Amino acid sequence: MSAPLPISPPGSVLRTGDTAWLDALFDRLAELVQRRVGELEKQVSPAPLVEAAVGFPVENLAARLALPDLGLDEAVVVAVALAAELQPHVFDESIVRSLHASGEHARIGGLRGKDSRVFLPTVETAVFLLGARTVAERLAAMALFEPSHRLIRRHVLLLERHSVGEPPWTALVLPTAEALAALVPGRPRRVTSGPEFPAERIDTELEWGDLVLDDQTLAQIHELEAWVRHGRTLLDEWGLRRRLRPGYRALFFGPPGTGKTLTASLLGKYTQRDVYRIDLSLVVSKFIGETEKNLARVFARAEDRDWILFFDEADALFGKRTQVRDAHDRYANQEVSYLLQRVESFEGLVILASNFRNNIDDAFLRRFQAVVHFPKPTPEQRLRLWRKLLPERVRLEEKVNLSALCQKHEFTGANVANIVQYACLLAINRGETELRLADIQTAIDREYQKEGRLT
Repeated sequence: MSAPLPISPPGSVLRTGDTAWLDALFDRLAELVQRRVGELEKQVSPAPLVEAAVGFPVENLAARLALPDLGLDEAVVVAVALAAELQPHVFDESIVRSLHASGEHARIGGLRGKDSRVFLPTVETAVFLLGARTVAERLAAMALFEPSHRLIRRHVLLLERHSVGEPPWTALVLPTAEALAALVPGRPRRVTSGPEFPAERIDTELEWGDLVLDDQTLAQIHELEAWVRHGRTLLDEWGLRRRLRPGYRALFFGPPGTGKTLTASLLGKYTQRDVYRIDLSLVVSKFIGETEKNLARVFARAEDRDWILFFDEADALFGKRTQVRDAHDRYANQEVSYLLQRVESFEGLVILASNFRNNIDDAFLRRFQAVVHFPKPTPEQRLRLWRKLLPERVRLEEKVNLSALCQKHEFTGANVANIVQYACLLAINRGETELRLADIQTAIDREYQKEGRLT
């Protein structure tokens, strides 16, 4: 897969942190919009782009995107995407200034924000600004939005479908987080969770070395990492796209607290990919057809973003299909079939997490490239977890035998973390840095009670 866009080094055309060039860019974009709308009003043929977009700061965009041969048409498309993020009123103001007839022209494209009512540019808007009218011209302009084009391949542009089944020219044109990081000072925008996007971004400050798993599981995890890094090279440069399904699908199964979510977060961290955990409480609906719509929103937002999608407790969505006894069963099975279709067509990494392998529908399992077992840690692994989790400043009472505790109590990594936290709080509350056996035993008993188990 392509690496994220680099930020321009010192000494490039403009200093990092300089935004004056963006104001100039949007001024030129406004002039181009006004010119194209004026041509449309007068029913005259669009002027060539090189004449209509005089003074466009192509060099600034090219330097910051590390694309020295950036074309004028590509620069215009990037400007459209940036304006949608940074100066959305450019379109409304420029269109109103030049549009004299009542109503709206379909050729201008665009959508209205649901709440803001601001004009949001679509692929059709960009095609209009490029001056493409004939079929040949439109086909040439639409090539800028193909998955194989470098603006998409190098994560400059994001095309966001607003409705399933709509033609490609209705997709919104937005900048990716990588493009914003390269072009705009400050932090890039993060997609926020909510009813319209039922997922949350997850990350971690931990490292691979903090993950305690057996060698076989770790080997499978690093196979996933290799695919995330090199999957696109395998498909496109090595020519396997025609022979292999796009994307990669993996099942993580094992008891709670064994590292499934942490592993997904680490995969994202080390491959520089955002990881989004799907909030099933916002996805699954009792109303017929709503679950599919909610899932469509997730996959539409994730397309072409190189995200890792993580479905925790996936049994609720990807469980076995049932024998059809009533309409509810039939629609539940349709949901599973729809999921299968969407997961197969997604080009990124999809991870399903479940407590039990057998809970997942066989049709999904047959299409998984990896099925990774996260077993409960062995006594030796539990001892490693204790040693990693205990703070450096803590000393253990002489009576504490960690090896014996690890042999006796079959806890997961999450359990051990909870026990260490509670036991350390007991010591802090006494004003000590010594962890007593009584502290640890109290924390262990508390963890057993929480899980409804006997000590």
